[in-house]
Amino acid sequence: MPQDDEISLFRASWSLYDAISEKNYMFHRELYAHVADLLRQRHQNGPYTLLDLGCGNARFLAPCLQAAPPARYEGIDLSEAALSEAPSYLAPLANTTLRCADMLHAVRTAESTHDVLFSGYAVHHLDTAGKQALFNAGAACLKPGGTFILLDVAREPGQSRQDYLQGYLHNMRTKWTAVRPDHLDEACAHVAAYDFPETLPDLQEMARTAGFTDIRLVDRHAQHHLLVLAR
Repeated sequence: MPQDDEISLFRASWSLYDAISEKNYMFHRELYAHVADLLRQRHQNGPYTLLDLGCGNARFLAPCLQAAPPARYEGIDLSEAALSEAPSYLAPLANTTLRCADMLHAVRTAESTHDVLFSGYAVHHLDTAGKQALFNAGAACLKPGGTFILLDVAREPGQSRQDYLQGYLHNMRTKWTAVRPDHLDEACAHVAAYDFPETLPDLQEMARTAGFTDIRLVDRHAQHHLLVLAR
């Protein structure tokens, strides 16, 4: 599938994803509260830099960053529409950079190392090989003692992608009641076509293979997980 088709929801309909996120159907509030705590802890240890993979418009991460300002922030995303909104959310921060690029390519070709990598609901769009490649490149892109904060969906152990999608789409159809029917149809079509979540044990094994030595599940709400991977 051409890349432009894969990210069509995020290029042309970013406002749809933003509206869904605002309703907290994917537990943004609960999970980003933990992200804020993690970044405050990191900030207390001194200046840090952060590379945000699949940053979107940074709407949910920006308040976390304002509470613990990084010395340098770089956001990577394929959606020009989302990136055009990001400066308004990141305005209180100094030394920010936004780039329209593929996140795997960006982390593989990073010219400098970072203290923190972050990705929110983006890695599950990669296939298994792509996820492993991202973990490998991410570990290499981190400074010693650096961390990869990963917020994403995951399947249950032993659950097939088909069964995962059946359950997730049913949840969307029955519980996402504040979303317009035509918008819900578009969101469901995107999930069915482009979501490829791994199981939590498989993600943890990928992280170990990449060289992460401390792998911690911080929180989860249904299929939505927050992991911290440390070197």
